[in-house]
Amino acid sequence: MATLSAASEDTRVYEVAVLYPYPMNQKEEQDLLKGIDEIFAEAGAKLLMKDAWGRRGLAYMIGGFTEGNILIYYFDMDPLKVKEVDVQMRILKGVLRHMIVKPPKKYQMVPYADRLAQWQEQEKLRGEKAVADKEEKLKKQVVDKAKRTAKVAPKLDAAPAKPMTDASITEGLEKLISDKDLEM
Repeated sequence: MATLSAASEDTRVYEVAVLYPYPMNQKEEQDLLKGIDEIFAEAGAKLLMKDAWGRRGLAYMIGGFTEGNILIYYFDMDPLKVKEVDVQMRILKGVLRHMIVKPPKKYQMVPYADRLAQWQEQEKLRGEKAVADKEEKLKKQVVDKAKRTAKVAPKLDAAPAKPMTDASITEGLEKLISDKDLEM
């Protein structure tokens, strides 16, 4: 019996995933979160971290919903209270699914939301770099093509071009529209 009492004083860290429906009005959501907090407070659990994963699409319809919000909690609590908490979570109105897991030793609790923001920033920078590289490559191709055509152009037309004046333009137009070429 002494070992049981010693084990009941021993606490462990548990990861609790909670899925609740999306959309849910703000008052219902607040009541649900308050209910979850009360369940764990009654069990004597100490909240270590709360990580909101936000809205996610579901693989299949649950309770008529195709999307849900996911919350991950990390609680330090008595292992003997886990079953009681599990039963209360099953009957809590608004919870579509929940899962209580004992993480492995030396597990690092890292907020997913922070890592997601870092990853999104890295992807944004990667995308901007790819666009800049593509633009640079295109500019290089245009410059190379201009150089190739500049090398070919002087060979085709060896005579230097005369500057265009009003008189030369008029003369050129007169030639184009002269009656001699029209055979009238």
